[in-house]
Amino acid sequence: MAHIDRRPGIRPRPTIGRMLDMAARASFPAAVTVLLMLLTMAPFGVSGQAALLPAVALCSVWFWSLARPDAMPPPVVFAIGLLTDLLGYLPLGVGVFAMLALHGLALSLRRGLARHGFALIWAVFAVAAAVVSVLMWLLVMLLSLRLLSVGPALFQAVLAAALYPVLAIPFAAALRGVADPDSA
Repeated sequence: MAHIDRRPGIRPRPTIGRMLDMAARASFPAAVTVLLMLLTMAPFGVSGQAALLPAVALCSVWFWSLARPDAMPPPVVFAIGLLTDLLGYLPLGVGVFAMLALHGLALSLRRGLARHGFALIWAVFAVAAAVVSVLMWLLVMLLSLRLLSVGPALFQAVLAAALYPVLAIPFAAALRGVADPDSA
């Protein structure tokens, strides 16, 4: 949760409404991620819709880990990974490990990527999504003790890379608006 600034100066008083506003802004990234994940499970009848769940989770975790790591701490990423496992019928721990690995990678690259534009961030995400998708594929193979085709993992990686700009643009607008903790 966001903290109340204690530095000297004129600021609004920390009323209940302001504290609720700060809490809503702090929880916005996680809430939107979970909502999008649940929407991907709606029966729309789209071909390859099952691959949308991990792709949406990867895009959201990557964007919010870079933009607002305080709003996407490891326990929240753990919960998103667990929800990915449960909704996607994956062996427990696969989505958790993948999301935490992606979160850690985003945090480690955050300072270096902050100086660059969207195209480089997108390219790095595409590579990270491919690595995480292959990692998830390997973990599912190891935990289910059978050989699986690599096609779905590659499709998931391409889908996540293609979906990233579609999600990043509204996320960036929300970051400047409703998800901005300084506006509370």
